[in-house]
Amino acid sequence: MIYNLAYHPNLTCPTNVVFTVDILCLSGVGLQLNYCLQGNLQHLRIPETQPPAMIDGLWEHTCFEVFIATEGDSAYQEFNFSPSGQWANYVFSDYRQRRAWHSDHVYALDIVRSNTDLQMNVIIPLNELALIDNSKTVQIGITAVLETANGELSYWALHHPAKTPDFHQRDGFIYSLAPHSL
Repeated sequence: MIYNLAYHPNLTCPTNVVFTVDILCLSGVGLQLNYCLQGNLQHLRIPETQPPAMIDGLWEHTCFEVFIATEGDSAYQEFNFSPSGQWANYVFSDYRQRRAWHSDHVYALDIVRSNTDLQMNVIIPLNELALIDNSKTVQIGITAVLETANGELSYWALHHPAKTPDFHQRDGFIYSLAPHSL
């Protein structure tokens, strides 16, 4: 199913784009996310292609994100995917309480870009969902940061529960997967 991301309502949107994400459950495989950004992308700073690698700080620039948790558990994971082909994967024991986590998985980001479209498809394999209990409801927050050519950031999500952008707030994890969906 395709969902629209909205920019944070208390901030101005510095560019006119439409942002959607298609979420697919691949039973026994993982979660597939198909991000699509459409509009005049020449006003955005979109990172150039780099060698695939896990990199910290991707959220400081244009970056597509997903937060995943098991309902009733305070722990959650954050995945960041950059149009550069770089990614990051974080584990939190509670709200913004990051814990040590290392993954050797190399994400193959399928990226297609033009002046008016940016599409990024990624599969998060089940073995990378370290905290997920597939026998319970899985809660997901889909988010993104867009950077303009002059360095302004806008914050996009399925739902913005707070007065200021905060993608870690669990009230923003509004997409749910039924038990045993993955």
